[in-house]
Amino acid sequence: MSELRTKSVAQEQKIETRNAVKRAASFTIVATAIAVLAILGAMALFAQGQNNDKYSLISPSGIAFSDFRGYEDWSAASSARQDEILKVIVANPAMITAYKAGIPGNGQPFPEGSKIVKLQWKRKKSTEAQFAVDVPDVFTQAFVMEKDSKRFPKTGGWGYAVFNYDAASDKFSADPKSLSDCGNVCHTAVKAKDYIFHSYEKR
Repeated sequence: MSELRTKSVAQEQKIETRNAVKRAASFTIVATAIAVLAILGAMALFAQGQNNDKYSLISPSGIAFSDFRGYEDWSAASSARQDEILKVIVANPAMITAYKAGIPGNGQPFPEGSKIVKLQWKRKKSTEAQFAVDVPDVFTQAFVMEKDSKRFPKTGGWGYAVFNYDAASDKFSADPKSLSDCGNVCHTAVKAKDYIFHSYEKR
């Protein structure tokens, strides 16, 4: 009986050892997988931070550049030109849909969540075209507006901000003067058009 008990104890110890090894192996696999995922996640966040550094900016008026994420691919509504500046005005899908529905010409306001960005470049004469034409040179600024009546009740529901671009450093910065920039002061001239100067141009 004693010999059988000894064999039984030995077998139990072997089984326990095997189970312990399996548990350790499983733990190692899980820990390794977690570590790999953590590293991959950190790398993705780092890459995102490198590519979207501008989206961490917040203007003095409290408007975040990240509110306009993806503006680079928004549809053009209109364009404009000053003496030394070329401008393209783009709008988010909600605002483009409203434009196409006749707003603001039909007297209706733009819906909440409408966003518009005026992109500005210094201009230069084309050296390639066979006729006189001005083309964009260096990008300089993104002037942004967003419709949020709860956040901006005192300015017709629109918030304004300016984000400057420095080509030498390839960096954006929130304009420290954007609170006193043209913004709502200028746009009250077109209050009847829900504070928007530019129409959606025929194409």
